[in-house]
Amino acid sequence: MKIRPFVCLRLAGALLAALACASGARAELQIDITRGVTDPIPIAIVPLAGVAAGAGVFDFAAVVQRDLGSSGRFRTMERRAMRTLPARAAEVAAADWHADGQDYVLVGSVSAADGARLGISCDLVNTLTGQPLGSTRVIANPANPRAAAHQLSDFVYQKIMGARGAFATRIAYVAVDGAPPAQHFQLIVADADGENAQVVLDSHQPIMSPAWSADGQWLAYVSFENRVSSIVVQQLRSGERQRVSARVGVNGAPAWSPDGRRLALTLSGSGGNLDIYVLELATQVLTRITDDPAIDTEPAWSADGADLYFTSDRSGGPQVYRTDVATHQRVKRITFDSAYSARPRPSPDGRSLALVSREGSDYRIAVLDLASGGTRVLTRGSLDESPSFAPNGMTLIYAGRAGGRGTLETVAIDGQVSQRLKSDRGDVREPVWGPFAGP
Repeated sequence: MKIRPFVCLRLAGALLAALACASGARAELQIDITRGVTDPIPIAIVPLAGVAAGAGVFDFAAVVQRDLGSSGRFRTMERRAMRTLPARAAEVAAADWHADGQDYVLVGSVSAADGARLGISCDLVNTLTGQPLGSTRVIANPANPRAAAHQLSDFVYQKIMGARGAFATRIAYVAVDGAPPAQHFQLIVADADGENAQVVLDSHQPIMSPAWSADGQWLAYVSFENRVSSIVVQQLRSGERQRVSARVGVNGAPAWSPDGRRLALTLSGSGGNLDIYVLELATQVLTRITDDPAIDTEPAWSADGADLYFTSDRSGGPQVYRTDVATHQRVKRITFDSAYSARPRPSPDGRSLALVSREGSDYRIAVLDLASGGTRVLTRGSLDESPSFAPNGMTLIYAGRAGGRGTLETVAIDGQVSQRLKSDRGDVREPVWGPFAGP
């Protein structure tokens, strides 16, 4: 597909639909829990009641059960072991459920809402006290019922764990099938659990470095559709695409500013040396941030948009540096614990950085506490890369290797829980976790 520089093109809906269903080449992901907490919280997710629930409607409770069980924090009760199927908190015999080893019970019902949409009302009951811990109601769109189920999972997670859940968020990643020179690349957006995958771009040329806008409406990425690197931004809802940088040399590593108005980029120019720039999207004004004979790359914005973190070898090996965007005069090295530190990604609260750190000959994901300067290694692989925080800051997704294939992995920031999202074919790589959905 040819894209004219700086000109928006709308992709036909039929083409997008065709790509989303194309040829079975889309990588399907399956979750394996590779490490979980030693004492997961027991919870029963009761099948939802109601006339609608008995009429072949989507099994919302099954998705909630899968979400919570696969989180590694919960142990969910099997349905066949449930002696009753209550639909409201008042119907829950708390002592019986507690005797069956359950700390919590989620009950609810499905009913018709407006149009073809469904309303789901749920109560979460603490079996020790017998009291409801909370209630919620969500509306399910028949076009994407899983989204409503993930919202229910987020409700349960927040009530019990005290932190906002991220089940209703999305991830983006690159899937690669085949061997060079006949490789096939797809940019895919999926639910956080790997389900509901949709192909955003299908290409026989490499796709790299996807990045979400803060509102979750756009992706930026590096495309080689014309056999040279260029940076493209694409609106997910409409398919609108815009090539925003196709300058001479390398165009790489786009990162959205928190306000969505700018991209930080890595450009080489005709001289070939990599430096960090900031591009104002509305005006195409380009500002050079670093000017050093070293390699400066992989920029990432601080949570407040005031600073940029980046990787540089100006000290003799890859390390993470920070500079302010306004004057870009103060460049400060911030990693010292490893001979190799790269790919910085700030946490949503701005207090820490995820990065790739080398331990011996292994590359692993670590978290740097910006206040103390201490670094903690979280993963155990030999070639872990591309870390990205979940929007609640509780989990990281990254790219790993297993069985000779690229995989997507997650690890909790406390190190207690890890998962593997493996593809049924080909490699998956360069994951990035999207933001919370808007109101």
